[in-house]
Amino acid sequence: MGATHYSVMLPETLEFLRIRPEGIYLDATCGLGGHTRAIAERLTTGFVVSNDRDADSLGKAKANTADVADRVRFHWGNFGSLEEALKEEGVEKADGMVADLGVSRYQLTMGERGFSIMSEGPLDMRMDRSQELTADDLVNRSAEKALADWIYQYGEERRARTLARAIVRSRPIRSTSHLADVVERAVPRTGPIHPATRTFMALRMVVNDEQRELDRLLEAAPGLVKAGGRIVVISFMSLEDGKVKVRFRELAKEGRGVILTKRPLTPGEEELRDNAASRSAKLRAMEVVG
Repeated sequence: MGATHYSVMLPETLEFLRIRPEGIYLDATCGLGGHTRAIAERLTTGFVVSNDRDADSLGKAKANTADVADRVRFHWGNFGSLEEALKEEGVEKADGMVADLGVSRYQLTMGERGFSIMSEGPLDMRMDRSQELTADDLVNRSAEKALADWIYQYGEERRARTLARAIVRSRPIRSTSHLADVVERAVPRTGPIHPATRTFMALRMVVNDEQRELDRLLEAAPGLVKAGGRIVVISFMSLEDGKVKVRFRELAKEGRGVILTKRPLTPGEEELRDNAASRSAKLRAMEVVG
């Protein structure tokens, strides 16, 4: 793995999954392959079904896991395709599943992907570059009210109306740096975090339909894992963590799962020193019952 790649809360994830050498595991969000690789290294006759909707990331993950390739089966698709991915590998249910909901450092630092505030690039933000909708469509064609609603709801940005008004008045917005500049002029920087961070996050979530995708994952998850298997979800936003918490509680109330984390786990001091980007991570785990 590259020196700058970090798998968030990896020891905790592996501990909760209780990897068995002959087991079959599902990595719903492969990214650059960090969790996939760590699981595969602990397998003998088992394998990991590793899924991602970003074809570029999958290509890099394959290179990063080349020495454990015999224990990994890669699949390209969204969360709605996970059941089919297992079936294609002759698996009815996995022995455990992990889903790291964060955007990879690769995506955030490649200007051409359009996720980055700091790099010049097109207003893209698609995880699946085969889809038509881009951030350019949202920024330059959406109604002001829709923009304000998205920035407020998904970015949790209290200045959403001001920002939406500034965006509409600045059209056409040509690039990521142009959008970041428009936002910074509308709401000047007051701390270390760039004022456009929440707006970029909100637009990315809308482009990739992330909230509905998460709903699909949480609905399908208990049917993808055997009884006694564990589900580990790592989230980075309060909206995501709230959905995971509610779904796990529902499953526990229905007698379909046992919650293993009464409160979400967060990164330890050493991880925070090594990878400051993990600071907002929250891990929740549950065991599937029957």
